[in-house]
Amino acid sequence: MSNSIELKIENNVAWILFNRPDVFNSFNREMALLLQKTLDNCNANTSVRAIVLTGNGKAFCAGQDLKEVTDPELNPGFRKILEEHYNPIIQKIRTIEKPIIGAVNGVAAGAGANIALACDIVVASENASFIQAFSKIGLIPDSAGTFFLPRLIGFQKASALMMLGDKVSAVEAVNIGMIYKIFPAGIFEEEVQSLAQNLAQMPTKALGLTKRLLNQSMTNNLEQQLALESDLQIEASSSNDYKEGVTAFVEKRKPEFKGN
Repeated sequence: MSNSIELKIENNVAWILFNRPDVFNSFNREMALLLQKTLDNCNANTSVRAIVLTGNGKAFCAGQDLKEVTDPELNPGFRKILEEHYNPIIQKIRTIEKPIIGAVNGVAAGAGANIALACDIVVASENASFIQAFSKIGLIPDSAGTFFLPRLIGFQKASALMMLGDKVSAVEAVNIGMIYKIFPAGIFEEEVQSLAQNLAQMPTKALGLTKRLLNQSMTNNLEQQLALESDLQIEASSSNDYKEGVTAFVEKRKPEFKGN
């Protein structure tokens, strides 16, 4: 059985680790399909209330394994790679109504960078970097990079990074609004663990509905978004977590959310 994706679940947090460190965690078909299956399992597991995507070794993910696409026997073809590998991964990241942290521990290049940017909260080690590497080999950005990156940092900056393929340091990524925060390399895992644990103890139902609202805000007009906010606020207010939150506020104690 492949171990290109590792999964460990601790204290309501699912840690999904890209595990091909010898090739900087680049994707082949097996790894892409296994990641999809792992995301589905985490979605179905009610004990999982937050998900972390990160990499083993020095890299987060270097994107597509070019050895696969240049091997006449192994090459699935770009249509299959996009429609069966990366597009479903992005869709799952965005539709799973649990917070997903992209914990970028090293280089994130190509599809690897764009998978990270599709996550709800992106943090990086001080040694990490982001590269839209596609133009370096005559390709175009995929894995929803052309959707998310301009919305994160603006059209002009995204256009330049995609065309020039410049490396963006973790510090610059924070400064231009590409990611949320950076942590020192020596305590990166501990800081990510603290962030994930915090999210896992929050009202999961409300966080999931917030995620749904953010997704819809990409295409809704103001009137549609206001109507959806009304509908989902009614849904959130019927949750047990809302009742616990209000009770805890009145009783002046810390709420104990259960995620429903």
